[in-house]
Amino acid sequence: MKSFKSIDYTWVGRPQQVGDGFVGQSMIPSQRFNDFSPFLMLDHHGPMQVKPSPVPKGVDEHPHRGIETVTVVFDGALQHRDSAGNKGVIFAGDVQWMSAASGLVHEEKHEINFSRQGGVLDFVQLWVNLPRAHKMEKPRYQELTSAQIPTVQLNDQTQLRVISGEIAGVKGPALTYSPVLLVEVIVKGNTEFDLQLPEGFNVAVHVARGSASFNNEKQLPAKNIAKLSQKGEWVTVTAQGDETRLLILGGEPINEPIVSYGPFVMNTQAEIMQTLQDYQSGKMGFLEPVDY
Repeated sequence: MKSFKSIDYTWVGRPQQVGDGFVGQSMIPSQRFNDFSPFLMLDHHGPMQVKPSPVPKGVDEHPHRGIETVTVVFDGALQHRDSAGNKGVIFAGDVQWMSAASGLVHEEKHEINFSRQGGVLDFVQLWVNLPRAHKMEKPRYQELTSAQIPTVQLNDQTQLRVISGEIAGVKGPALTYSPVLLVEVIVKGNTEFDLQLPEGFNVAVHVARGSASFNNEKQLPAKNIAKLSQKGEWVTVTAQGDETRLLILGGEPINEPIVSYGPFVMNTQAEIMQTLQDYQSGKMGFLEPVDY
């Protein structure tokens, strides 16, 4: 007999703007981020119309320590570079998984050709907390193209893209420091299906496009998130509309103290003070100026 996860609560996204090029909604309530551990933040930027510009807009140079940033692009194109020497471009369907760990400086912009032409930009960025044992690891950068992300066809209308963790017997390619499940669900038309999700994980489902209900409760439109219970393994999803796109976030909770200051997330106030000193003294590196 299937045991079903109940819905703890739902949450409507709050307006959010980052830098001069990303406008959207913040989906994880800051006062309840322990409910979503290891996820600290989910910002959904877009869909937005980017006007042509010779100079890419976005977020200028800024630091991180103690976390990973994960970017999933639905439409458009983004470019990244960091002080650890990593740089890359991700397009629709691609994922960037950057572990800042011990610290780096990076910037995120509209990709140069996309910026010059303009177009629709739509993407999600997550912050994933790192366990204490891995916060001071060397930074790591993973760029996963759409072709590298395995898919599962649940029915004629429903496809899963497995980015990390395992679902329906398929494992995602992203390397993680703690057990993390990240799956994109793409549904064409009206349909209902069951998903088996890990018991004991914190699990949430973000409605990125269209609308969906879970366990036959109220229909949630886009830019809503449903927090599911840790107990139980299954959830019934009912999708309505031409296209529904969901992002499933699941993870083993990191039961450690969290002390944060802006882009830094550590375990103690003393570690935050040391992080600030390390950044200000240049230990996280610098970005060379770029002439676009």
